Amino acid sequence: MTSETDILLRDLSADGILRLTLNDVARRNALSEAMLSELGTAFAEAGKDSAVRVIVLAANGPAFCAGHDLKEMTAGRAGPDRGRAYFAKVMAQCSGVMQGIVTCPKPVIAEVTGVATAAGCQLVASCDLAIAADTARFSTPGVHIGLFCSTPMVALSRKVANKHAMEMLLTGDMIPAPRAAEMDLVNYAVPATELTATVMDMARKIASKSSMTLATGKRAFYAQREMLLADAYDYASQVMVENMLAHDAEEGIGAFIEKRAPQWQDQ
Repeated sequence: MTSETDILLRDLSADGILRLTLNDVARRNALSEAMLSELGTAFAEAGKDSAVRVIVLAANGPAFCAGHDLKEMTAGRAGPDRGRAYFAKVMAQCSGVMQGIVTCPKPVIAEVTGVATAAGCQLVASCDLAIAADTARFSTPGVHIGLFCSTPMVALSRKVANKHAMEMLLTGDMIPAPRAAEMDLVNYAVPATELTATVMDMARKIASKSSMTLATGKRAFYAQREMLLADAYDYASQVMVENMLAHDAEEGIGAFIEKRAPQWQDQ
């Protein structure tokens, strides 16, 4: 099944992998209001679609995503409040999309080519996994234009060590993909010619699992990491109990013991 809008392409494979491809090449796939709206809708719909098992977020053109559309943002200054209400609306919209990726029950893999800057880097950091071409580059360059990348900082600081995050935020320097992999911003940096195949191999591997189990685990992962250690163990123990009582856990354990392939019912 394939459907598309002008700026966001959607393609769902027979094995449940939904490819969302940023396609506003002329604007370097900037997170315009229109793009944010398309992404928000796409992730919300995919989260509810039982046919979708894994989401891959990719991009056409030389840039994965250039962050906010600064021309659009500048035009927003025209109001009597110098853009305060408009800026607040856009930041809330962008934050909603990033949180929607985290709360989406389906695993999300970023497939990164070109550059991912500012909110584009935030977009990569918000995904559960990321694989980049070894020619890709990342930065949070707001300091170059007098605008600290405060919202990208939220996602970035939750994926890389504090000193790595602060280096990117304070210098605005471009980080090559191999270095981004060392910093844990991306999982792997691979030759550009192998990128899509590598991403799709991982996507298919994940898609073969019980979607109930994946959703349970993703939700629990993000919930427990914000807790104190004892609270996290209490919470995770409760999740394990409920998971053990689910059909797919009983089936999976039985299949392991009986040395056969499990038959998932995704429940």
